[in-house]
Amino acid sequence: MQALTGFLLAALVAWLVAWFRGLVDANFELLLFVVSVVTGAYWIAEQLIFAPARKRAAEQLESEDVERRKALSRQGIKQVDGDLTEAKAAILAQPWWLEWTAGLAPVVITVFILRAFLFEPFKIPSGSMIPTLLVNDLILVNKFHYGLRLPVIKTKITEGDKPQRGDVMVFRYPPQPSLDYIKRVVGLPGDTVAYLNKRLTINGAVIETNVIPDFLDREDPQNVRYLNQFEEKLGEKPHRLLNFPNSPAFIQVKPNFFGGEGCNYTVEGVTCKVPEGHYFMMGDNRDNSQDSRYWGFVPDANIVGKAVFVWMHFSLWNPFSFDPTSARAIN
Repeated sequence: MQALTGFLLAALVAWLVAWFRGLVDANFELLLFVVSVVTGAYWIAEQLIFAPARKRAAEQLESEDVERRKALSRQGIKQVDGDLTEAKAAILAQPWWLEWTAGLAPVVITVFILRAFLFEPFKIPSGSMIPTLLVNDLILVNKFHYGLRLPVIKTKITEGDKPQRGDVMVFRYPPQPSLDYIKRVVGLPGDTVAYLNKRLTINGAVIETNVIPDFLDREDPQNVRYLNQFEEKLGEKPHRLLNFPNSPAFIQVKPNFFGGEGCNYTVEGVTCKVPEGHYFMMGDNRDNSQDSRYWGFVPDANIVGKAVFVWMHFSLWNPFSFDPTSARAIN
């Protein structure tokens, strides 16, 4: 068992190194599931086999010591040296290969369950959701809001709430489902969404925007700048967005995605009819976001959860910095 455990731990370390270097896909959920199953098997074996065997060995040692003392007593030897406390403790102690498997199983399984069914942490990798979410924001995603899904196989087991316009949602990127993306829900199934000359229209109604004070982008100390900032309301609460007046509205795309026949691209922008069971997503950094305008619609099966809270922010240029005022709900 020591050799097998050593091999499994070495394989885990090798996978983590390959993941960190970008040599393998980062399917962390599958990895955590496998680790939970393996450590759980070790924990069961510890409870049913290994721990009882160590207990029997300790009891046998104690029984042999009692018999030895009786035999010496019959020979008239009353004072016998030797304390079995340390020896029994050594026999009962878990070996290293059980400490690193069965010993960690309750923690690993608890993390897996919490992450799979309740809340999952994510780190924002890009600036497509500025100013709502900044690069290196650490957020919590509610995994049950839109209905519970079985981990790994993603089968939906409860309905939950339907996504609403204005929700900030994490989903599996349709062209490459191994990647998680985060955008704002703009179009619901059956909606006609138009983004023409940088004005958003849903089912013929223009979504009004209000000019608010400029956004101060301080992430790069060498390039501090003010950006045009607006306020828009898609759901119950308003949210902020960025728009660059000098960026072109034209989007050069071949709509070879599902439902692409319902999209019309012109020099003014794009108009799309959202298919049933799908959603049209856009980033709040409107001119710096690869979203549904480029790669199509998000099917319900790809939904991961609703982004609800920013709990920490690390500076891109100083990973050891922490801004305690960054904790906030996500609108």
